[in-house]
This record gives sequence, C-alpha cells and structure tokens, in this order.
Amino acid sequence: MAGGPTVTSKRVLVVDDDVKTVELVKLYLNRDGYRVLTACDGTEALRLAREAHPDLIVLDLMLPGMDGLEVCRTLRDESDVPVILLTAKTTDQDKINGLSSGADDYVTKPFSPRELAARVRAVLRRLPGERGPSEIRHSELTVNFRKHEASLGSRSLNLTPVEFRLLGVMVKEPGRVFTREQLIDTALGYDFEGFNRTIDVHILNLRRKLGSDQSQPEYIKTVYGAGYKLSEETSDT
Repeated sequence: MAGGPTVTSKRVLVVDDDVKTVELVKLYLNRDGYRVLTACDGTEALRLAREAHPDLIVLDLMLPGMDGLEVCRTLRDESDVPVILLTAKTTDQDKINGLSSGADDYVTKPFSPRELAARVRAVLRRLPGERGPSEIRHSELTVNFRKHEASLGSRSLNLTPVEFRLLGVMVKEPGRVFTREQLIDTALGYDFEGFNRTIDVHILNLRRKLGSDQSQPEYIKTVYGAGYKLSEETSDT
C-alpha cells in the first residue's frame, strides 16, 4: 500500500495465552499503525496495564491463573481503559457476564482479525471529546465532555467509555427516547449483529453507578417497546 499504515501514538495491549492469536492480532493492529504490547496471562496483563497505560486492551477471557473476567474487574477498579474481550463462549449469558465485568465490547472466537481491528478503531475513534458543550448539568448529574468525567453531586462516577458515551448522548437530549439500535450505533460504532441485550447490560451497569432504584430508575427510564430515555427533570446548565 502506498504510504504504509497511518502512524498513531495509540497503544493497544493484546492479552491471550495462544501465541498464534497474539501474533495474528498484533500483525493486523501494526498494519493500522498501532503500537502493540502483548501478554500471555492475567498477572502480566495487569502489570503492563499499570506501567504502560495502554489506550485499549484486547483481553482473552480464558487465561491461565487469573482469568479475563477477574482481570477486567480489577482494571475497572483502577481505570476506564476500554476493554474488548475475546471469548470462545457464545451464549448470551456468557456475553452478559463479560459486559457486566466492565468490558466495552466482545468478539467471539473464532474471529476475523479484520473485524477485531475495525472494532478497535471504532472504540478508539470515540475516545476524544465530542463536539458541542464541554459540560452539561442535569439535576445533580454533571457530564464534562472535555475531561471525559461524570459526577453525581459530589460523587465521581467511574464510567467505562461505553457507559460515558451512552450517558453523554442521552444527557444532551433529556426526554428523547433512544432505541437500542440508536444507542448501539452511538456507543459501539459499527454494524452490530443481533445481540441487542448488550445495551441493556450497559444501561443496567450505568443505573447502578448512578445509584438509582432499579424498580424506579431516577435518571434513566425504560420506555417499554421503544428504548431508553433520560428523565426530563433538570436544572439549568
């Protein structure tokens, strides 16, 4: 290809105990211009994540010793780095468990390395601040797009990138009903096949962090048969 790959400063940590998988993923990500770090187990993954501060982590679910779910939960306690899980498990519950642990997305094995690379691009493309207001206040909720931070009163919300994007799009238009498909497009940024419950899991996690009563959510409301919306009760920005 003329000119070679686009040079980027983005670093991606790839974690898998299968050397061939690691090398294949690394090859495709290198072609896209990413700097790739690799690890073969959960302990090494956490060490590199803490020391190198990657921009995104591709994390295999089935790892020796500390598995991918435990690694993901530990990462979520420490940072909001985006995580894409690689999983050979294909049931909806397996996927829900992965997303509930704090992962932003999942790719089912066997997978296309081109698809994985596309998902990495999609997630990283949405990390910078968005156009529009730098900060929006909605009742006790504050969303700062420039700093990529959200808080409820004086309490900081430790949101994943997907959760932040979901909250961000809804807080811009309180009262508007967003379908699952619209939220998938906004938060995940690619043609998503079939598993609409993905958004339901992210919304559930977001509600938990907002501290809402699950039977009567204060901020995010379910519109049955339609989707989700942010309640319209708000204070001026």
